[in-house]
Amino acid sequence: MSKQTVLALTTMVPEKMDALEAQYDVIRLGKEADPDQTLKSRGKDVQAILSTNKGHVNAKLMDALPNLEIITQCAVGYENIDLEVAKARSIRVTNTPDVLTDDTADTAMTLLLGVARRVAEGDMYVRTGKWLNGPLPLGTSLSDKMVGIVGLGRIGQAIARRCLAFNMTVVYHGPREKTDQPYRYYPDLVTMARDVDFLVLACVGGDATRGMVNRQVLDAMKPSAFLINVARGSVVDEPVLVEKLVNRKIAGAGLDVYANEPHVPEELKALDNVVLLPHIGSATHETRAKMGQLVLDNLEAHFAGKPLLTPVI
Repeated sequence: MSKQTVLALTTMVPEKMDALEAQYDVIRLGKEADPDQTLKSRGKDVQAILSTNKGHVNAKLMDALPNLEIITQCAVGYENIDLEVAKARSIRVTNTPDVLTDDTADTAMTLLLGVARRVAEGDMYVRTGKWLNGPLPLGTSLSDKMVGIVGLGRIGQAIARRCLAFNMTVVYHGPREKTDQPYRYYPDLVTMARDVDFLVLACVGGDATRGMVNRQVLDAMKPSAFLINVARGSVVDEPVLVEKLVNRKIAGAGLDVYANEPHVPEELKALDNVVLLPHIGSATHETRAKMGQLVLDNLEAHFAGKPLLTPVI
């Protein structure tokens, strides 16, 4: 019996890629000398796609794959996939929720602590010998501060629990109030931005949230407030954020995501009130292994005619 063919637009941790290639005929498109020619010659063989949110799975790609049955996204977000086209062709789509929740929430707290307590700045202060000339300027305490979380889904709720452990008051904004959550709900983001000491973005990406944190929201923030983003770079009007940080209109920012990754504005790199991470929200050995296993499990379930574990559609 011949193996099903998987078009890999990304990679997983080595042991999970090895398992994928042991079970399926895998085409690693990024390693092909002529990807377009490969799609023309082998497109009809492909039954599954392995993707991540770094590349587009659009109508053009799906049209090149007439026998495509399933798209397995190795990420929780799936705004890079044209779901309407997939639905129209009855192509199933899965993602990897839950398994990356804790690590992404930990990353949010790392950024929150890092920028408030000047961790990156303090590290360089020691390394460059500045400590010999005097102490580092004071940081900001988390205790008794108000944190506003934009997007109280799985990750947002995990962030909230961590913030409570730091004796912070948690409030949130989202498209609707979650009556099962104990935190105060703000239907208006501008109002919440005005009230909080830390604005943490943990919402979905895509068109629904594009530019949500705009000039009006950033204008509302206190000069002493910090912005933390572990959502998507598209959620923030990045040029306005850069302007606010350069002019010290807000206290600082902790960023794991950017508008045009991996390109980061040079103005941000020059600031000492910003902590910059290279989109590492789920980047631990343990979580990436779990994500890869969930991809494998969804593929196995699909080809065995069983219910998908984490269906999007």
